Parts: sequence; C-alpha cells; structure tokens
Amino acid sequence: MRRVSTLTLSALTLCLIAPVAFRLFSGAAAPGATNWSQWRGPEGTGVSSETNVPAEWGVDKNIKWKTPIAGRGHSQPIVWGNRIFLTTDVEGEVVPGAKAVEHKIGGQVFVHPDSVGANRKHTFKVVCVDRDTGKILWEQTAYDGAVYDNRHRKGSYAAPTPATDGNYVYAWFGGEGDGLYCYDFKGKPVWKTAVGKIANVGMGPGTSPALFENLVILQCDEDEGKNSFIVALDKKTGKEVWKTPRKVQANWSTPLVVRVGPRAELITSGNELIVSYDPKTGKELWTAKGHGSNAIATPLAGHGMVFVYAGFPVKKTMAIKLGGSGDVTNSNVAWQYDKGTAYVPSSILYGDYVYLMSDRGILTCLDAKTGKVVYEGGRIPAPATFTASPVAFDGKLLLTSEDGDTYVIKAGPNHEVIATNSVGEPVYASPAISGGMIFIRGEKNLYCIAANPKVARRQK
Repeated sequence: MRRVSTLTLSALTLCLIAPVAFRLFSGAAAPGATNWSQWRGPEGTGVSSETNVPAEWGVDKNIKWKTPIAGRGHSQPIVWGNRIFLTTDVEGEVVPGAKAVEHKIGGQVFVHPDSVGANRKHTFKVVCVDRDTGKILWEQTAYDGAVYDNRHRKGSYAAPTPATDGNYVYAWFGGEGDGLYCYDFKGKPVWKTAVGKIANVGMGPGTSPALFENLVILQCDEDEGKNSFIVALDKKTGKEVWKTPRKVQANWSTPLVVRVGPRAELITSGNELIVSYDPKTGKELWTAKGHGSNAIATPLAGHGMVFVYAGFPVKKTMAIKLGGSGDVTNSNVAWQYDKGTAYVPSSILYGDYVYLMSDRGILTCLDAKTGKVVYEGGRIPAPATFTASPVAFDGKLLLTSEDGDTYVIKAGPNHEVIATNSVGEPVYASPAISGGMIFIRGEKNLYCIAANPKVARRQK
C-alpha cells in the first residue's frame, strides 16, 4: 500500500501549519476590507489589498508593540476591527498511563519517531488581543486535560487558525478537546460541538475552519481514510447541517471556497482525490485524481481554475478548470508542473503568477493561465527553513523563515529581494495583515509591525 506508506515515512512538520468567471467566497469581510478573518485572510488566498503596509522592520524599527503569549501555537493571528484572536496550547505535567491512539498502516502498528505530546496534560486557550495596544483583553480555556493523539515534536495542537465572521470566533484544535468552540467578541462561550476524534498518524492537527454563509466547515481526514469526512456546522448553534464521508487519508490542508458563476465550490486537496463539493449541501460536484502526496498546503484559485499542489513524496502542481462535474481528471486539468513545491508551506497566487515556494524559500514563478515557467531558482540571501506560508500586498511577497527573518520579494516576472527583516525570535506561524499593520506570531511573542509606530512596545 504505497499510497499510505508515503504518508508516514518522513517527518511531517505541521503548522500549518491556500479573476474572470469566478470569485473567491468567504463569510468574512468584502475584498478590500482590513479584516484578516481566517487562515490566509478574508479570501483564503494570503493576499491583502492594502497598500499602506511597511516593508521594513527590525527589533528596534517599526515594532509598534510586542506581547508575550504563553504556551505553544502555530495558528495564524486573525483580525477583525481592533481585535486579534489566536489560539495556544500550554503543555503540562506527564499524566500516568496517558498515551496516543494506536495507528496502523497496512495492518501494522505504526509509531512515528517524532510523535510526542499525548502523555501530557494540555490546556487549549483562545486569546484576544487589542490590535492597537497589544494588551491581552481576555483569554478563555477551551479545554484542559488529556489529548487523543500525538503531535509532531515541531508542531502544535494549536496549529489550526481560528476564524471569525465579525460576530463570533470559531476555534478548532483538530478534533482534540471537545471539538469546535464558539465565543463572542467579549470572550463569552456561545457553544461547543463534539465533531469526532481524528487520528493524524501522530502528527497533530493542521487544517483550519472555512466559513461559508451560515456555515463553519471542517475537513476531517484521518490515518488510512477509513473514517474521514467533511462536515458543516451552523455558525449560530453549532448543530450539524451536513456531513459527507471521504475516502481520503490523513490530511492537513484547509479547504477553499470559490464561486464559479452562479454556484459555489468547496475545494479539498488529497492524496487520492481532489474533490469539489457544494458547500451548501456537501454534495460532491466533481473529482480529479489526487497529487499522490501528503496533503498539507491550501489550494489556490484564480483565472477560472483551482491550483492544487503538494511537496512530498511527489512534487506536483495541477491547474484544474472549475465548474466541472463527475471525474474531470482527463477533461479539466489545464496544466501540470512537477517541481518547486514545499512539504509544509502553502504557495501563493498573486495577479497573473503562481509562486511556488520550497521549504528552503526557493521560488518558482509560473504563468497561472498556462503553467509556463517565468523563472526558477529565485533564492533568498541566506540558507533558511520555512514553515510559515507567504503573504502578499502592494506588489510584494513576504516569506518568513523559522529564524524569524522575513524576506520581501518583488512580485512579477523578475526575482528581486527588496529587504530582509527580523523580529529576533523563531517564527512558525504565517503573518497576518490588517489596518496597515503586519502581525507576526513568534515562538514566544506576538508582534505588531507598523510604519511610524506611536505605541511603546509591551514586553517583559
């Protein structure tokens, strides 16, 4: 069973963590607004329409504030108005007898050498921070106790990014704890819903909630895919609206909602299958043969197509025309490219170009419509490793390394590094952009980057 063994023979490093004729769709603010309301922003693309964002900063330059965040978390900060929300996991003492769920691959018991965490107590928290001052306004303990599965030693149970519709905040820890949690903007618990325990071959969670109209959608793929599903919950009540089984193995990719003419499509990545669903009902619209790799990166969409890609064991990017029905493998795959993709970070579509990024920050620029190579081997000034996904604004791409260095790359057909900036500590979470500011979550602190900051840095 090679399709399963390829999932587990390497060290998955998660943080997760992804036009004419169609538009992207979300429950967030309209395009052009300053709210960064979910994973990869209001449209799920990583692209901001803002133009007043600083492109240079350092430990003593353009840092408006710096706020310590307890615990460990790779979730991206989200922003609505003057509120920032993020999740964190505070790891506690060893719990005698506690251990992860058993995993079997091809009928054999499997334990990944980098799996840790299930033998300890964990406290999952949702934190709200004032956008302008960095003051922690409230924090809520969503769950306190044992966990179901291990995580990768480099990962976090607080890897999924929360989402907000401006009324409520939806926090997800990948099936750990009590499921999906809903809070109002004052931190009051509104509801929580048990979605089901999810075994991720001991690598921990990665996929984030996606919003569509009155729904919160969760992609829940596990181990060999025998019990995988995708589910939609009512945003106001947490009640299940629809649930669709999937024969897709463990997956850390976040689904993407796009609108194609009069209909919306919910695009999901997968080793075996790429599947488009009707987000209103969960009905399958079309399928295509999967990329044959671990599904971690978030799909991209533009120019009437969805771009689905992966980086291990096969490096592959496929452009699939939207609006199809049935099996579209032979009819709607517009082009394919077999190099340049990362194992963990998502790539980015910005304007007419798809920028594929490797785990070392090497860029490949492709023409989005044709797949034609514009340039390959676009390098950063120093060797680095990346877990965060790139974001873009005002003709620039931001690539943030695990060292905490952000490389500002000029968007377009010619590769050029404009600036190298650092917050001075490791970074695994992807940046967020809102209100002319960049928010970077470091290993220990949350940073607000702003031009000509007027508020003193908060730090211990």
